[in-house]
Amino acid sequence: MTDVDQPLALDHEHALDRNYMTLSRHVLQQLHSFSADAQDLSALMTRIALAGKLIARRLTRAGLVEDALGFTGRTNVQGEAVKKMDIFANQVFISVFEQSGLVCRLASEEMEKPYYIPENCPVGRYTLLYDPIDGSSNVDINLNVGSIFSIRKQEGDDADGTATDLLQDGHKQIAAGYILYGPSTMLVYSIGTGVHAFTLDPSIGEFILANENIQVPTHGPVYSVNEGNFWQWDESIRDYIRYVHRHEGYTARYSGALVGDIHRILFQGGVFLYPGTIKNPEGKLRLLYESAPLAFLIEQAGGNASTGTQAILDVVPDKIHTRTPLVIGSKEDVALVESFIQEHLREQRDKAILTSQS
Repeated sequence: MTDVDQPLALDHEHALDRNYMTLSRHVLQQLHSFSADAQDLSALMTRIALAGKLIARRLTRAGLVEDALGFTGRTNVQGEAVKKMDIFANQVFISVFEQSGLVCRLASEEMEKPYYIPENCPVGRYTLLYDPIDGSSNVDINLNVGSIFSIRKQEGDDADGTATDLLQDGHKQIAAGYILYGPSTMLVYSIGTGVHAFTLDPSIGEFILANENIQVPTHGPVYSVNEGNFWQWDESIRDYIRYVHRHEGYTARYSGALVGDIHRILFQGGVFLYPGTIKNPEGKLRLLYESAPLAFLIEQAGGNASTGTQAILDVVPDKIHTRTPLVIGSKEDVALVESFIQEHLREQRDKAILTSQS
């Protein structure tokens, strides 16, 4: 590089620095407002970003620090073995929001009941629902994991601490998104004004805008599902899998981490399925802090999300940890899966009518 070139390179780098769009600034820009509500949402997203930074730092050193890898020996409310990183990440979210003055309650996969922050409740108008580490089985083998989050406004005074106001459909969410811990740490969010992705720049400790107004393709080549459960599924889902096996242009991709698989589909198109099984007819994924936040995000990006028979955002839970099947991704691909389910239901109805008439 010549002496003439050097100042130009430096000027270009400084120009990029001046144009960096940070997460908090982007939220305010999306809302076109500096109102109290806009300031609250910006502050909430900043806190979520802080939790993501702390978890990302822990993950990058997971093999070097004590009590980062392996199981705790306990099970959570779902009956699943708890990883040490699950507990750490859950506590990070609690610690980050305890002094926020914004959030009265937190609800997560790792807690049977919502966690209340009494000092925040007189003024805190929001509830954060989250899966602190999605795909935690990947942590010990150094593969992608993520965090999923959803923000809802608290309704009523919740004096009895039952959090029954959370038992409403996904349209009540005011923000949702995920953090992907991979080769880079990315935060993807929506506040109902499109879907936007930010990459963590470790040199400045900020999430910087990487992709704005993301649109999921209407059709994609990827189908993402755990085919090890093939014989546990309803015949309609098995028929769909047989279909993609017989037709060119489909590629199976399944990582064992929901966030990683959804991130791929968001950018490349396709469909992710986690249907019910014989053992778990309602599916495995939790509605309030897994399925609904991702459905909110995907629909903002022009995709669809359903149980196979009902839009995910229309589902009303009967408890905090309600589970639901999930079919999510590109509109055409979700519709194709739904068509197999609907055809199977029609066949069952026709068979029942013939039986009743005989």
